[in-house]
Amino acid sequence: MITRMKISGFKNLVDVDVRFGPFTCLAGANGVGKSNLFDAIMFLSALAEKPLIEAAIFVRGKGGRTADVRHLFHQIGEDYADTMSFEVEMIIPHKGIDDFGQMAVAGITSLRYAVKLAYRRDKGEDTLGGWLEVLHEELKPIKLGDASRQCLFPHKVSTWRKSAIRGRRSAFFISTEGDGPARIIRMHQDSGGNKTDNWRRGSGPSFSAAGLPRTVLSSATNASETPTALLVRREMQSWRLMQLEPSALRKPDDIAAPGKLGTDGSHLPATLYRLAGNRQHSHNAYGDQIPGRIYAEVAGRLSELINDVREVRVERDEKRESLTLEVVDHDGTAHPARSLSDGSLRFLALTVLGMDNEEQSLLCLEEPENGIHPERIPAMIQLLQDIATDTDDPIGPDNPLSQIIINTHSPAVVGQIPDDCLLVAELKEYVNKDKRFKGLSLGCLDKTWRTRAPERIRIVSKGKLLSYLNPISPEPDTDDGTKIGRAHV
Repeated sequence: MITRMKISGFKNLVDVDVRFGPFTCLAGANGVGKSNLFDAIMFLSALAEKPLIEAAIFVRGKGGRTADVRHLFHQIGEDYADTMSFEVEMIIPHKGIDDFGQMAVAGITSLRYAVKLAYRRDKGEDTLGGWLEVLHEELKPIKLGDASRQCLFPHKVSTWRKSAIRGRRSAFFISTEGDGPARIIRMHQDSGGNKTDNWRRGSGPSFSAAGLPRTVLSSATNASETPTALLVRREMQSWRLMQLEPSALRKPDDIAAPGKLGTDGSHLPATLYRLAGNRQHSHNAYGDQIPGRIYAEVAGRLSELINDVREVRVERDEKRESLTLEVVDHDGTAHPARSLSDGSLRFLALTVLGMDNEEQSLLCLEEPENGIHPERIPAMIQLLQDIATDTDDPIGPDNPLSQIIINTHSPAVVGQIPDDCLLVAELKEYVNKDKRFKGLSLGCLDKTWRTRAPERIRIVSKGKLLSYLNPISPEPDTDDGTKIGRAHV
């Protein structure tokens, strides 16, 4: 769960400093850079598991296509920034499994990870036009005494915070030492939260920063030597940008298909089939409940969007070796997924995703209102809020450490979002070395929790935000009593 993120030099994000709660809606017109913030999150996620170049290729380029890795760096005219930096404060799960199936226990669950990358170009041109170098990387704990400053969003200290933020540590887990070509990045060993572990804390392996093909964090795989760094890596790897495509949602699955929802919505039938306990290897939070109970819960949620829903089920066809998701109406007519509306399918996918405790982490969603009738938008917003962790209750199987970030340019969505959950995205003009450029600027509404942060933040009225998103205002009556609408320029 991300609580704060600082970004500079990435696309049109320059000195961006943003705080997140369990549920955040980023509202702003198209083209201001809302998607770039998602790309920054996904780039960090990729850096936790992929080589630097592969992580760069993973991020969307202009027009959705990736070419030179330089496209990631902030650009003013023909000039690009030489470096980009990220700093993210997060809360991670207390326990997890390493790459060898061993239990890892975090020494502390509140941490700050920072990485700074530079663009380099060899004399010999390569197909990607350059490469990336790690200038600085560190992972350090956030003291328990600073938890109140890290979690400014409303929450119960005695229940949620005490269960989410655990452990004690003062030393670095990853540090950078030295300057220039002699720069070293070191992974520090720790015993995690295992009190019976006799492993002595100390310095672990070190790496020459100039030649690193990937971040040091991405090499954390061992629960016995680097459990906290491993769990940070696991947390970042789990961050997902969901771009639900109706064509993928409509497809049936093979019986052997993976029971995990793809970022485009693929494998929806197989995922629901697994959650319902139809597979022997299934692990879910519903114990020995029969599949009908799971299907009934999904149907109940879908009925908030569609009135005529009696049942949701997954039909297994042994002859075709396929799984097909069906919605049954009150007349008993079964409607396969291919006949459902786009909005219904997206809502159904998010309902299933919210039930899957194996996938509870950070989910980013672009314009979740697409395909949803305006009258049903409140049901969609409520569903997303329900997926996010409940900060009144302790963290546990029924209340995982999950987080939702959405973006939108819809006034209908903004009107349904609690003021505390809104971030306002606009383009702001900056000056750097006598050159003017426009970058993403984030603000919040007055008298909300973000205004208590020590850093300065732009305050925007909700009326201005709605006017900005829906720039049509009525003109005074004409002599014949009619009104003429005109767009703000």
